[in-house]
Amino acid sequence: VQLVESGGGLVQTGGSLRLECAASGSIFSPNNMGWYRQAPGKQRERVARILADGTINYADSVKGRFTISRDNAKNTAYLQMNSLSDEDTAVYYCNLHWRYYGLDYEYWGQGTQVTVSS
Repeated sequence: VQLVESGGGLVQTGGSLRLECAASGSIFSPNNMGWYRQAPGKQRERVARILADGTINYADSVKGRFTISRDNAKNTAYLQMNSLSDEDTAVYYCNLHWRYYGLDYEYWGQGTQVTVSS
């Protein structure tokens, strides 16, 4: 299984970016997809996730600004990020997870850098 993120880059404060995560390989359905981020000197934190049943969770810090979505037919997840601030600067990672016969299978992308600058 491979996850490839794209869409990161440099954006000004208040701007927007849309991240995309394309999954390929032997993917089990149903599955959960999520976005995490890691800023320099900080632990990786979950930003948003969308479960197989459509349930969506957001970190408090991004509620109202970020929107996660997925296209199951394309095995692709998206993260629309609006009203970006410098606190959103981090490497963003895509995560794919499923449980099969009690075993957890989890995969990560290589990460995409998001830099917010004033």
